[in-house]
Amino acid sequence: MTRQAMDDLVEAHFRAEAAGDIPEIVRGFSPDAEHDVAGRPGGPLHGGEQIAGFYAGLLADLRIDRFEPVRRWYGDEHVVDESILHGFADGRPFGHEGRGRPVSTRILHVFDFDDGLITRESAWIDTAAIEQQLAD
Repeated sequence: MTRQAMDDLVEAHFRAEAAGDIPEIVRGFSPDAEHDVAGRPGGPLHGGEQIAGFYAGLLADLRIDRFEPVRRWYGDEHVVDESILHGFADGRPFGHEGRGRPVSTRILHVFDFDDGLITRESAWIDTAAIEQQLAD
């Protein structure tokens, strides 16, 4: 895959997250894709239905405004993206009462690709930063 093709998939994924468009998020994944968030109980998720369920819960708690790019590293069929997520804690993101407050946190994504789709997404989120911002 070209860097441009990888960038296009990642950017479309981030736009869909910011729009809260779960069907569009799922469309970017292969049918048997794996989705993993470091520290999330239960291990990796598989397939569109489980991925959609994760995003439905996440986006109910955390309204994503935008991703601020920091840097990207490329391989033949993968990209590592470091960004700052900017959003609003509308619910209880990561177990912390949000009350609509703004939050920003560093997030590291690793995306694997095949046949023009995401086959695996792995994310590491600085939840300590969110906890600190939402501390009462």
